[in-house]
Amino acid sequence: MRRYSDDSAVRGIARTGPRGRGPSHRTLGRDAGPGVRENPPEGLAKVSSNARPISHGILNNHPPARLYRWELLALLCLAFFFHQGDRAIFGVVLSDIRADLGLSDPQVGLVGTVLFATLAVLMPFAGYLGDILSRKWLITGALIFWSSATLFTGFAGGIVSLILLRSVATAGGESFYAPAAYSLIGAYHRDTRALAMSIHQAALYIGVIASGFLGGWIAERWGWRSAFYAFGACGIALGGVFVVRLKDAPRSAENGDARDERRINPVQSLGRLFRVPTAVLLTIGFTAIVTVNNAYVVWAPVFLKEKFAFSLTAAGGCAMMFHHLPALFAVIIGGHFSDRWARRWPEARLRMQAAAMALGVPAIIALGSAPDSAGTLAAMAAFGVCRGLYECSMHTSLFDVIEPRFRASAMAVATMVAFLAGSVSPWLMGVCAQSWGQVRGLSLGFAGLSGAYACGTLAILAALLWTFRKDRIAEGGDGASPG
Repeated sequence: MRRYSDDSAVRGIARTGPRGRGPSHRTLGRDAGPGVRENPPEGLAKVSSNARPISHGILNNHPPARLYRWELLALLCLAFFFHQGDRAIFGVVLSDIRADLGLSDPQVGLVGTVLFATLAVLMPFAGYLGDILSRKWLITGALIFWSSATLFTGFAGGIVSLILLRSVATAGGESFYAPAAYSLIGAYHRDTRALAMSIHQAALYIGVIASGFLGGWIAERWGWRSAFYAFGACGIALGGVFVVRLKDAPRSAENGDARDERRINPVQSLGRLFRVPTAVLLTIGFTAIVTVNNAYVVWAPVFLKEKFAFSLTAAGGCAMMFHHLPALFAVIIGGHFSDRWARRWPEARLRMQAAAMALGVPAIIALGSAPDSAGTLAAMAAFGVCRGLYECSMHTSLFDVIEPRFRASAMAVATMVAFLAGSVSPWLMGVCAQSWGQVRGLSLGFAGLSGAYACGTLAILAALLWTFRKDRIAEGGDGASPG
C-alpha cells in the first residue's frame, strides 16, 4: 500500500487496486494535498466526483486526542470485562440457581437459548443506531442497563423472572455495546487498530476467567444472588465514570464531511455488509469461530469431567484456563504484529487469519481424540492460540473493507449471522452425547467441529486470493480523534 509522507494532507479513503499500489475504480477521495497525485496514472480509474473525504489532519496531529485514545481503550476494556463477566457468572453459579429455584435442565437451557436469540435479533438495530447516534451515550446507556439487569437477576424467584432479567434484559443491553464500541475504537485508532482491538478482545478472556474465580468465591461465601449484586453494582458505578470521561469521535472528523452526520438509510446501512464480497467471506469465518466457541464453553468442562474423571472445579478451571490464557497472549501479540505487517503488506491480516484457522483444524481434532488428559489440555491450549491469532484481526479485517459510517451496522449484522448460525452447535453436541454416550459422543462432536474451521479457512483464503484487493479501503494516519 502506498504510504504518504504528509498524513495531514490525505483527505480521502481509497479502495486500492492490485497489491495496494493505487486507487481502483472504487477509489473515494478528493482535494489531495502535497505528495498525493491529483491525476491517477494511465490505466487507473479516475477519482469519483461524489466521494466523501476523510480528513486525517485533526485525527493524527491532535496531541490530547492521541493520549486520550488509550484512556478510551482502557474504559472500554473495563466495560467489556463486565460485559463478559456478567454473562459468564450465570454458568459459574448455575448449580446453585437450579437447586434454589427448582429448575429442570431444559429450563436452564432455555435461559441460554433466549439470551443468544435476543442478542442476535437486536444486533442489527444496535448497529444501525451505532452509526447514527452518539456512541458515547449508546455505550454508557447499554452498560448501565445490562448492569442493572444483572443486579436485579439476584432477585429472581423463578424461571419467568430469570428469563426476563437474565436473558432478555441483560442480552438486550449487551447487544447495544459491541457495535458502537468497536466503531469508536476504529475511529480513534488507525495504525494501532488491530492492537487496540486485540487489547479490547483480551478483556473477554480476562472477564471469563475472573468471573469463574470471583463469582464462585462470592457465591460460596454469601450465596449466588450476591454474585449478581456485586457484578451489577460495579457495572453501574463504571457507567457513572463513562458519563464523565467517555468521549465520542465527531462523525465529521471521522468521515471528513459534515454531510455524513445526516441520518443513514437503514436498509442501505444494514445491507452494506452483503454488498462487499470480502465482508461476506469474513462473516463466514466469524461464524466458524462462534460455532466452535459456543460448543466449547458449554461442553468442554463436561468433557473433561466425564472422560478423565476430573472434579467439577478442576474440569471448569482447566477448560477455561488452558484455553483462554493462551488465547489472551496470542491476541495481544498477534494484534501487535498484525498492525506492523499490515502497514507493509495490506493482506497481512487475512494471511494471519487463514493460517490460524487452518492450524486450528488439527488442534480441534486432537482436542476430541487425544487419549489422555495431558494431550487434551495441550490441544485446548493450541486451539486457544489459534483462536487468539484469528480474533486479533477479526474486527479490523472487516473494517478494512467497510466505510467508517457503515462499520457499526456491518459488525452488528455479521454478529447476528454468526450467533444465529453458531447457536446450534451446543445442541448438536448434546445430540452426539445422547446418541453415542457422553465420552464418545463429545469426542466425536469436538472432532467434527473442526469442519467449521476448515470451511472458515476456505472462506478467508477466497477473500485473500480474489476479493480483498478490490474491496479494501485504505485510510491514512492512525486516527486519534479530537477529545
